Amino acid sequence: MDQSPALAAPRHRAAITFIFVTVMLDMLAFGIIIPVLPHLIVQLIGGSIAKAAVWSGGFGALFMLMQFVFSPVQGALSDRFGRRTVILISSFGLGIDFIVMALAPVLWLLFLGRAVSGICAASFSTANAYIADIVPREKRAAAFGTLGAAFGIGFIIGPALGGFLGHLHIRLPFWIAAGLSLVNFCYGYFVLPESLPKEKRSARFDWRHANPFGAVVLLRRYPQVFGLAAVFFLINLAQFSLNSTYVLYTDYRYGWGPQAVGYTLGLVGLCSGLVQAVLVRRLMPKLGERRMILAGLTLCIVGYVFFGFASLPWLFLLGIPFLSLGGLAGPPAQAMMTHQVDPHEQGRLQGALTSLASLAGIFGPALFANIFALFISDHAPVQHLPGAAFVLAAALLSAAALIAVRVMRHVPAEVPLASADIVPTMPFNEFSSEPIPHVPPEQSP
Repeated sequence: MDQSPALAAPRHRAAITFIFVTVMLDMLAFGIIIPVLPHLIVQLIGGSIAKAAVWSGGFGALFMLMQFVFSPVQGALSDRFGRRTVILISSFGLGIDFIVMALAPVLWLLFLGRAVSGICAASFSTANAYIADIVPREKRAAAFGTLGAAFGIGFIIGPALGGFLGHLHIRLPFWIAAGLSLVNFCYGYFVLPESLPKEKRSARFDWRHANPFGAVVLLRRYPQVFGLAAVFFLINLAQFSLNSTYVLYTDYRYGWGPQAVGYTLGLVGLCSGLVQAVLVRRLMPKLGERRMILAGLTLCIVGYVFFGFASLPWLFLLGIPFLSLGGLAGPPAQAMMTHQVDPHEQGRLQGALTSLASLAGIFGPALFANIFALFISDHAPVQHLPGAAFVLAAALLSAAALIAVRVMRHVPAEVPLASADIVPTMPFNEFSSEPIPHVPPEQSP
């Protein structure tokens, strides 16, 4: 890429902005239909809510299963053919798929559409690999924090927007999601540069590593990465205690209705977004990756303990800031893993990590929902512990912290950087007077 410095900075900034928007749209694709999909299923099966509940669970599991299977495939394809091609195909495919779902007259076609959505939304792993290509290693934690903020923004806006649009017409959210994805494709087609030069791409597409089990073999080749991937998996698994029990738990223990749940979930999303977008970048140069990981895990454990044992609503709310600060752990852990892997395998690494997160999404909801049901039943092994699912989440994160301590003993200590050395990667930094320098891929180890 032979670019003058004057042209490089705007192109780099535009690329970061596009990746941010792509991740946010992926989460919108997941979130925007949450409020309307069950009602559309009810319509298509003839009005039975009981059957619709079973189908809705199947739709959710299918989405995560597709992500589990196809994230390493997309990662390997991006290592072979480049990030730009895979991201654009995914954005275009997502747009067309939402049009099909908006028109689906029968349940099986809607089910098929949800499977394709899971495949296309797997481009999140390729977006992470793109960041690893263009951002030097000492700045990647801040960049991954930015993607985490995009993830949070999409998840906050998606269900709210879907609920509003679904009130106007039940299929309107699908049309809006399709339009956003296709606009994103057009924008990326004209703006997004390739981040992986041909000389750094894989020589061939390797099916051994382009599947979720082969991806684990790839992780085992890097001992520190394998241990940190276990930490990453446990963090994601613990998070599903919220997805599967939050609404029912707060109703059972505090009598909260939909409005109170909506407000508190909005608070969780806001706090998490601030942590990812602001605190990760500000604290990285002061604490370094290792301390950030351990601090995030410790604070998140405290948050889950508050959730699990809080007998009063205000105590439960007190746990939200601690839980949100747990978001400090993810970006530096992900950045540390990218440091250990060869440039031509970054896509496969990110695909493997996304597969692990999806695997947690397949089994996590059932695990925590059944724990919650058991501990509020007459057969509970411990009485008066309806928050047992959150206590289990705290235990999983404690195990993650122990693994992290063991693994990071063998990782060379990084040199903390001055705050000015961390380049902001949020899209709104384009309004700053200080340009963001372009970083050619060959400078990123």
